Amino acid sequence: ESSPHLPAPKDVMIYSYNFRSLLRWSPVKVDRGLVLYTVHFKTGAFNQWDEMNCTRITQTECSFPWSLKKRRWTVVLRVRAELGQAASDWVETDPFVAERNTTIGPPEVNSVVVSSDSLLISVIPPFGPEVGDSLRYHVSYWENATSTTKKETKTSNTLFKIENLKELTLYCFRIQVELVTLLDLPLLGLQSDPECYRTEIS
Repeated sequence: ESSPHLPAPKDVMIYSYNFRSLLRWSPVKVDRGLVLYTVHFKTGAFNQWDEMNCTRITQTECSFPWSLKKRRWTVVLRVRAELGQAASDWVETDPFVAERNTTIGPPEVNSVVVSSDSLLISVIPPFGPEVGDSLRYHVSYWENATSTTKKETKTSNTLFKIENLKELTLYCFRIQVELVTLLDLPLLGLQSDPECYRTEIS
C-alpha cells in the first residue's frame, strides 16, 4: 500500500533515441535506508499493468524490454519508490509512441569521394527501417565562402552525389534523416555536424 511518508519519484520522463527507449526519474531522498524502485507498463491494447524488468531496483532508470520494442504501440509507464514495507504513490508517464516520440539521430557519413565538380557521399542510416517504412536523407550544402546561400537535395539512397560544384572550392554539408511511415506524419531527425571538403582541379 502507498505510504504518505515516502515521496514519489519526480522528473519521470521517457527518453528515446533511434528507437532505444528508457524511463528515467530523479532519486527519492530519505534520511535512512535504501530506496528501491519498481516500474510497470501497459499498452494501448491492454488496459492492465505488467511488470517490466525493473522490480525493486536501485537505479533511477529502466530500459524498455524487447517486448515493448514495437514502434507503433502506445505505451504508458509508471514508477514508484519503495522502502521496506512502505511504497510511494505511482507516477505515470504520458502515452508514448516510439514512431512519433523518438529522437532520430543523424546518419553516419561513411565515405566522401571528391572530384572537381562533385562530392560522392556514402552514409550509414541511424537504424534499420521496418517493413513499410522508408528513410529519406535531407542534404543541405553550401560554399564555405558564401555560407548564407544553402542548397538542398533529398534522396532515398545511402549513396548520392552533390553535383555541379566549382573546382578548387570548399563545400560543406549537413544531413538529416526523415522517417516516412505508412500511417503517420514523417519524423525528421537531428542534423549531422557540418563536414567540409575542397573540390579538386579538373
